[in-house]
Amino acid sequence: MRIHIKNGRLIDPRNGIDAISDLYLAGGKVASVGARPADFQDYRVIDATGMIVCPGLVDLAARLREPGLEYKATLESELQAAAAGGVTSLACPPDTDPPLDEPGLVEMLKHRTKSLDQVRVYPVGALTQQLKGERLTEMAELRDAGCVAFSHADAPLANLHVLMQAMQYASTFGFSVWLRPQDVSLANKGVAHDGEMATRLGLPPIPVCAETVALSNIILLTRETGVKVHLCRISSAEGVAMVRAAKQQGLPITCDVAINHVHLSEMDLGFFDSNCHLVPPLRSLPDRDALCTGLADGTIDAICSDHAPVDEDAKLLPFGQSEAGATGLELLLSLTYKWAMHMNTPLIDALNTVTYAPAKILGIDAGHLTPDAPADICIFDPEAYWYVTASAIKSQGKNTPFLGRELPGQVKYTLTDGKVVYEHL
Repeated sequence: MRIHIKNGRLIDPRNGIDAISDLYLAGGKVASVGARPADFQDYRVIDATGMIVCPGLVDLAARLREPGLEYKATLESELQAAAAGGVTSLACPPDTDPPLDEPGLVEMLKHRTKSLDQVRVYPVGALTQQLKGERLTEMAELRDAGCVAFSHADAPLANLHVLMQAMQYASTFGFSVWLRPQDVSLANKGVAHDGEMATRLGLPPIPVCAETVALSNIILLTRETGVKVHLCRISSAEGVAMVRAAKQQGLPITCDVAINHVHLSEMDLGFFDSNCHLVPPLRSLPDRDALCTGLADGTIDAICSDHAPVDEDAKLLPFGQSEAGATGLELLLSLTYKWAMHMNTPLIDALNTVTYAPAKILGIDAGHLTPDAPADICIFDPEAYWYVTASAIKSQGKNTPFLGRELPGQVKYTLTDGKVVYEHL
């Protein structure tokens, strides 16, 4: 299929392009930027006048809930949500049921997602069997089955000896280890940031040191093993400062932040709003501002949706008993655009955090519009606003802290492999 996207504002962070230009797609690839290729005949023309044409978004944390948790969400619903949000590539953590600790499970997931033919899915394999933190998985076999990295998701891995063994093994084979820094003993079943709101509402707290103590251990073990480490969902100012120092020392560390934490703080908990029950918890206003600064100066490499659909019954419980998580795939673009406007960040830099930068972390050829690159495209209207309502969200999980809010930037088209997989009617 040959597609001509005309008159759009083309933004490609990798190649430094931000200009009104045409884009030509053929054979599932980018055929040309600007000039029409010789003998190119349009099969379809998309008029992108007034719209922004950018690489399809790459999301580093999207739980699809299959296998095993289909009552929360299905592959069909979540991949439709991804396409509606302009996301063309996503990484799914291993905390399914059973966890992604066997090659057969990974191959099954890859086969299912390929048959749906909407967006690209990259499984992240489990570091230990059943995510119990005791015995390492066969990482080499999991990599052959399609895993792009290895993680423990949100499951505790308290045994530092096992963690070091996992990092040593991964380093030997050149694998990347993704870790969310939280000391389980310091978190101690807390549900909210150890601050003013947790005290006022009487909620069990999670102190910042639960993140920084774990982060210190990870940084020291990274220095010891030399493994590539990606830090998932940094949430505190102290955490950002530690990552900045580690990078200055030349350690092979990258990190991301959840889009919710860029906009929200503990003050948004209001009167026990369980939609704000997230992992890690929403922290203080200074922490939120430090995360924004960390993004602006490059300390934080990427923004992720931290998509975690939860069934409605689990969110109707009291805050402390409710299940943590929020839907985010369809909000990632709009919230990134809103953050860019608030911070006066050039849009090319903001889009880099959800396109080329996360693609580099995943180690995939995505997030750019270079000729012969995969034709994964997002086209959105920066002037269009939309209301976040349950009916507007295609994800099976309808819970988000942004319910009822109006957000800028509406996705009009999403293309994967040069095929239109979403079109806003």
